[in-house]
Amino acid sequence: MSRAGNAPELVRASIDRLKSVNPRLNAFVEVFESRALADAQASAINSKRGPLAGIPIALKDNLCLAYGKTTCASNMLRNYESPYTATAVQKLIDAGAIIVGKTNMDEFAMGSSCEHSCFGPTFNPWDVSRIPGGSSGGSAAAVAAGIVPLALGSDTGGSVRQPASHCGIVGVKPTYGRVSRYGLVAYASSLDQIGTLTRTVEDAALALSVICGHDPLDTTSSQEPLPDLLGPLNTPVEGLKLAVPRQARSDANHPDVARVFDEAIATYKQLGATIVDVDLPLLDHGIAAYYIVAPAEASSNLARFDGIRYGHRAKLEQGDDLFDLYCKSRSEGFGPEVQRRIMLGTHVLSSGYYDAYYNTALKVRRRIKQDFDRVFADCHAVLMPASPSPAWKVGEKLSDPLAMYLEDIYTVTINLAGLPAMSIPAGFASVEGKQLPVGVQLVSPAFDEARMLRIARQFERATDQSARTPNV
Repeated sequence: MSRAGNAPELVRASIDRLKSVNPRLNAFVEVFESRALADAQASAINSKRGPLAGIPIALKDNLCLAYGKTTCASNMLRNYESPYTATAVQKLIDAGAIIVGKTNMDEFAMGSSCEHSCFGPTFNPWDVSRIPGGSSGGSAAAVAAGIVPLALGSDTGGSVRQPASHCGIVGVKPTYGRVSRYGLVAYASSLDQIGTLTRTVEDAALALSVICGHDPLDTTSSQEPLPDLLGPLNTPVEGLKLAVPRQARSDANHPDVARVFDEAIATYKQLGATIVDVDLPLLDHGIAAYYIVAPAEASSNLARFDGIRYGHRAKLEQGDDLFDLYCKSRSEGFGPEVQRRIMLGTHVLSSGYYDAYYNTALKVRRRIKQDFDRVFADCHAVLMPASPSPAWKVGEKLSDPLAMYLEDIYTVTINLAGLPAMSIPAGFASVEGKQLPVGVQLVSPAFDEARMLRIARQFERATDQSARTPNV
């Protein structure tokens, strides 16, 4: 991360850039200008400088922070102020990072386009008529537009990797349990993981080296030791085996996505890696399993937002009872996509459907993990597209939820299996005269982020995709 200047200069430049481009992007929902500048001044005179000293960063607005608001881009929490800071965020603060603001997102992280927000949609810096991806679209747009070099997002089914692909940046979802979820507002607890969005693989490795690690406040936090993520980055990939699933060459892929993917395979061959064709037979079943497991957990997690314990409380009219309070509060507080997923989750958990749907989805989930384990017995990583298409027009898929869900075909299986994965810029698609970024995805065995980052870094060095930037 560039430190061309002291902390106050870096933060001032970040805020100036934010003010210049955010009106066109709607990437930020809250800006901490005064506090960020004050923190930067304090950082400049601090003798104990951390690895991120003076670096301006942004946070997806489902990460708790003990100042400002944590809204999850929902009317349900529009005025919520968290009394504490998420562990991953606190680690960045302790490392010297300066929080510039909170970024827009799909409401409660439910979406693939960053259009499902009570603050309105976020727009892609490469073409402001298009979506940036979701649900961490605000964080991705903020990094791609050069507002901040690092932003945190959350990834439940691809919400870091998919917007990273659409915005031409690096997005990493670590192994489930590698980063504490304490302070991350829950969507689907067995799938959620905090991830990073950066311009380079090296920046991602640096950020991960700060936020990863065991946290006693999170019972799902792993005690697996974190290896050196930065040291091995420049080790060649010669001799490594990369698996390419036959299912990743789907006819549903946009032609330029298919071309960029083939070019990435060719690049890795030139770097000395061995490409192995494999079968992941349940890859195509991931969407069905995910959209049973995730809504089921969301139905449970979001039950607390009832207008009494948490969240928006509706005004009652004479004769209304407790049931009316619940119904009105949740109807007014939650947007259409969140309501859709809550109802879907409640249905699959209901009597008579639990075994037919939810238990069956859990069996598929276990089989998906077994398929990946079988591949990793012989290969070091899996290479596949991050998304089947480049960014689409704002509003294009809003009326067709299934079409939107299918955009996550290459990402949801990794969350179901709990594996680490990342999207790296790989090329561009030509769509209606515009050049739109396309990413490829690397998946590695659990807790093998170091080798995954090394494989990504060697591709980055060979292709230098970061040389092109949006002109927003």
